[in-house]
Amino acid sequence: MNLHLQYPPDLLGRAYLDMLATEAGAVARPLLRSGDPDDPIERLIDELAAKPASDARSSIRADLAAAAILVARAIESIQELTRELRRGSPVVSLAVLGAETVALVQRVLGTCAFGASATVLDERTFNDRHTRPVLLIARDGAANDHKAERGNGIVADALHARVPVFGVAPDPRRHLPRDLLRACDHHLSLGTLDVSAIALVIEAVTGRPPAAPIDEQLVRALEFSDLTLAIRADRDPDDCIARLKRTIATKSYFDHRGPSLEALPGYGSARDWGLNLVADLRDYKLGRLTWDCIEKGLLLVGPPGVGKTQFARALAKSANVALVATSVADWNASAYLSGTLAAIKSSFEQARRLAPCILFIDEIDGISNRATLASDYREYWTQIVNLLLEMLAGIEDRPGVVVIAATNHVEHIDPAVKRAGRLDLTIEIELPDIETLAQIFRFHLGEETLAGVDLMPAALVAAGKAGADVEAWVRRAKSRARRAGRDLTLDDLMLEIRSGRDVMPDTTRIVCAVHEAGHLVVGHALCVFDARMLAILDHGGATGIEISRANALTEVGIENYITALLAGRAAEEIVLGPSAVTAGSGIGEDCDFARATQAAIDLELRLGFGALGVMHFPKQITAILPQDIVMTRLIRQRLDRCMTRARDLITDNRRTVQAVADRLRAKGYLGRAAIDELLTAHPIRTTARDGAER
Repeated sequence: MNLHLQYPPDLLGRAYLDMLATEAGAVARPLLRSGDPDDPIERLIDELAAKPASDARSSIRADLAAAAILVARAIESIQELTRELRRGSPVVSLAVLGAETVALVQRVLGTCAFGASATVLDERTFNDRHTRPVLLIARDGAANDHKAERGNGIVADALHARVPVFGVAPDPRRHLPRDLLRACDHHLSLGTLDVSAIALVIEAVTGRPPAAPIDEQLVRALEFSDLTLAIRADRDPDDCIARLKRTIATKSYFDHRGPSLEALPGYGSARDWGLNLVADLRDYKLGRLTWDCIEKGLLLVGPPGVGKTQFARALAKSANVALVATSVADWNASAYLSGTLAAIKSSFEQARRLAPCILFIDEIDGISNRATLASDYREYWTQIVNLLLEMLAGIEDRPGVVVIAATNHVEHIDPAVKRAGRLDLTIEIELPDIETLAQIFRFHLGEETLAGVDLMPAALVAAGKAGADVEAWVRRAKSRARRAGRDLTLDDLMLEIRSGRDVMPDTTRIVCAVHEAGHLVVGHALCVFDARMLAILDHGGATGIEISRANALTEVGIENYITALLAGRAAEEIVLGPSAVTAGSGIGEDCDFARATQAAIDLELRLGFGALGVMHFPKQITAILPQDIVMTRLIRQRLDRCMTRARDLITDNRRTVQAVADRLRAKGYLGRAAIDELLTAHPIRTTARDGAER
C-alpha cells in the first residue's frame, strides 16, 4: 500500500505535528482522520489522543514544525516504512540540507517515528538491554569524529540486536558510519520547503491556515531559522506571511543595491560574457532556453581591487537572480575537515535551492593544487579538492546554478577545477586603462559632483591602479571637502591620488611628450603598431599600442620594431638637441633599450638572421655570447643602423612629432580619435630602407 498516494496530503506530517505539540504541552487536536481503523497513521493519532495535555496555549517552534513535515514526507515516500520503523528493524539513512537541520530532524524522529514504546538511543548510549531500543545516529559534520570509519562497532551491535537503525547527516557518505550505509535498506533525502509546507507550518503554530497567497520565490529563499523569526503563535497567519517577506528582503541573496552590470564601466570581455548570460537567464526563466544551452561556469582572474566581487553582484542584479556569495576562507572557518566539507556542500545546495541564481566563490586559489601538496597535508586537502570537483561536476545536475569563482593567482589552482564541464572558461579582468579610470571616477563621484569637470587629469595620475583605489580616493576627497565646509574640487581628488607624490616638472613633461611622439610617428611610419593612446603620467610617458602581426616575424619586421623602440631617444635628440636627451629610454629591464637590445640579440643568435646563420642558442647561452667582442660588434652595428633610421624618420617628420608633442603636453592624454585627427592634419612621411621616399 502506497501511503502517500492513498491518504490526504501530509497526513503523516500532521500526525507528527500533533505529537510534537502534545510533547510541548498543547491539547492534541488531530487535523485529519482517514476513517480506516487499520491505518498505521490513524494509530499514531490514536496514541497521540491518549496522551494527557497540560497547557492548550503551548505551541511548537516553527522550525521544528517544518522539520516534522519534511521528515514525514521523506518517510511517507517509502511504502510501509512508517509501519517498519515502529514494528520492524529497518536501516535508514537521511540526507538533510545543512548542518543546522540535523538537531531538528533528530528531535522529530525521536519523538514521532518509532512509537511510544521505543527507547531512542544515540551512538554513545546505545545498548540492547532496553525493551525496544532504537539506534539514532545524528551527525552534523562539525565534529572531528563525524567520519565514515567511526561508529561501525555500534552499528554492528544494533544490527545484531535486530533493532531500527537510523542515520541523519548533511552528507551521509562522509559523515555516517560506513557500515550503516552498507546495510541500508532505504536512502532518504530531506526535501525542500514548498508553499504547502509553509502553510501547514503556519497552521500548526498559529492554529489557523493562512488566507494570503505565498510566493514561491519567497519559499525558495527561506531557511529554517527564518521561520522562527516570522511565524509565532501570537500572530495572525497572514501577518506571518508578511513578516516572512520582510525577513527574506533583508537577506544578502536578494540585496540588489548597487549598480547593475550595464552601469559599470570597464570589465572588458567579462562584461560581454555577463550581459550574454543575463539575456540567456531571462530566456531560461521564460522557458525559451534549456539549461544545457547556458554557460554555467566562469573563472575570473585579476589583481586585487579590480572588482571581481562587484562583478558578481552587478551580474546578479542585472539578471534579477539570487547571489550566494562564499569563499574558501568561509569554508575553512570550521575547526575540522568534516565541517569544511559540510560548508562546501551547503554552499552548493543553498544555490540549488535558490535557482536560478549565481554562486560566487572568492579566493578559490585557497583550494590547493594536488600536484604541489606537501605530504603532511595531502590527505586533508585532497578530500577538499575532490569534494569541490564533485560539486563542480554536478553543475549540469543543478539547473539554474551558475558558478563564478575568483582568484588573484590562477597558477595555484588545481588544473582539474578548470577542466571542461567545470570552470572551463577563464576571463582575466585587467587593471583599467586610463579612459576606463576616468569613467570609474565619474561613476563614484556621481553626475552632480564635479559636473562638467574633465576627470582625465585624475585618471592619468591614477594610472596603474584599480577601481577599489578610485572608490577610496573619492571617499577621502569628499571627506576632506566636507570637513573644510566646501564643495569637492579636482585638487582635493588629485591630492588624495598622489598621496604626497611630487608633480612632474614641466621640463620633464616636455621631454616625455616629445619622446612618446617619436614612438608614435616612427611606429606608424614603419607599420609596426597602431597607437591606441599617448599619455603623460606622474612617473613618465606611456604609449598604448596594438602590434601589427603582418611582418612581425621577418627580419625587416623585427628591425622595424627595434627602430620604433629607439625612436623616443631619437626624437629627444632631433627635436630638443643632444644636450637635452634624458635616460628615460634606458632605465630598468623593461625599458626601450633593453627590449631593443634583446631583439637584436635574438636576430643574431636565436632566429637565424645573424652572421652565424641558422643557429639557435638557448636563452642562457645568449646571455653569455654577447660578451664576445665580435658578437657585441654585430649587435651594436644592427642597433646603430636602426637608430640612424629612427633619426632619419624623425627628421623627415619633425613637424608631425612637434604637433603631437605639443598637444600631448597640453592635454596629458591623447586617445585614438585625437591621434587620428593629428595624423590626418600632419601626415607621416615614410622612408624605405634605401632612403627613397614612399
